[in-house]
Formats: sequence, C-alpha cells, structure tokens
Amino acid sequence: MEHIDKVIGTFEKTDEAPSVDSTRVSRAVISRLPRYHRYLRMLIEEGCLRISSSELSRRMNVTASQIRQDLNCFGGFGQQGYGYNVKYLYGKISELLGVNEGYRMVIIGAGNLGRALAGTHMFERRGIERVCMFDNDPAVVGQVMFGLQVYHIDRLEEICLAEGVDFAVMTTPREVAPAIAERLSALGIKGILNFANTELAVTRPDIIVENVHLSDPLMKFCYDLKHKKV
Repeated sequence: MEHIDKVIGTFEKTDEAPSVDSTRVSRAVISRLPRYHRYLRMLIEEGCLRISSSELSRRMNVTASQIRQDLNCFGGFGQQGYGYNVKYLYGKISELLGVNEGYRMVIIGAGNLGRALAGTHMFERRGIERVCMFDNDPAVVGQVMFGLQVYHIDRLEEICLAEGVDFAVMTTPREVAPAIAERLSALGIKGILNFANTELAVTRPDIIVENVHLSDPLMKFCYDLKHKKV
C-alpha cells in the first residue's frame, strides 16, 4: 500500500483551485473541513480508492446529507452512482484548507507549550515551514530546540522580515502578548495563532488572529460529564 506521505501531492488536479465565495460559506462548514481531511487521510492509508457519502457518514458518525451539503458548498466533488474519489477529494480539501501553500511560521515563547508545539509534526505535515523560535530568557536563547534556533525577542523584526514569515504562533505569558502582537502586525505578517490565554485584537484590520484556549474543550467535556443522563 502506498504510504500517505507519497500520496500527498499526487492527487488528480484540475487547472484551477475550487472556485469558492468564502463570504457565502458558513464558519460551521469550514470548521468541519479538517475532520473530513483527517478521515480521508486515514482512508488513503487504508488503500481506499473511492467512498460513498453513506459509507463516509458511517465512519464519521454524521449524516450523509450533511456531508453532501458541506461539500456542495465547494462544488460537490462527487459523482452519482460512484461516490467520491478519495485521493481527489483529499487533495481538493487540502487546497481549500491551504495545505502545502508553503507558509512560513515562527513560534514566540520557548516555554513548555512552545516546546511541545515545536516538537510536533503538525506543521510540517501540512506544508508549513517552521523557521525559528523567540524568547527573552537567557537560559534558552541561543539553544536549538527540535531543530529550531531560539533567538532573543529583540530580533523579532529583523529575522521575520529577512525570512519572509507568514504567521506567528504565540505561546507567551498573557501580559506581554498584546505588545508582541502589535509588533507582528506592524511587520505585515498575515496572521497570529494565539495560545497566550488572552483575547488578542490588533489595530491592523487585515491580519487574521485565531485565539486558542486549550481549556475550552476540557470544560465542555466536564459539562457533558456533569449533565450526562444516566
């Protein structure tokens, strides 16, 4: 069976990316795309060539109607009586999600969370190049962590401009996050993925800021445990 890493990039391509009016696609649909991407990746690893919406619905525990409605927002990608070409659909959803676009990113904060993120393969598996890390702790500045050089935060502008960084992952203490976010915004980068446990808002209107609170899923889970009907 062909390994998944050899499959990525070999899917059937059309001449153009899917034509999508992003303003007409709901955030709920977009939030489900990574789940489709994950299940299709598993299907490729299993050697599955095609799948129907009903079979995919059984695997994902959602309705076939929901799958068809979601994918129809982007053109459908299926054929009646045939279903979905798994590699083709995986490739199209990869395009929609910006996988393998060659984005370059830095991690700001070399503490426990920053190191954990640096040590995962999450970024490289999605075609994102990790450039380096930043911190202000003399004990870690100058070190190499998981193949990434740790620079002092004072060099943020210099290195990000020289390396053509597209976005930053923030894992700093919350009290310093807003000031660093404004520095990043002034650099003209495209976005900030914020794990700093505070809601960031920057003055530049075109920068994308995603505030991630790791405790939120845990609290939702605890809510479900508490209110579970026996």
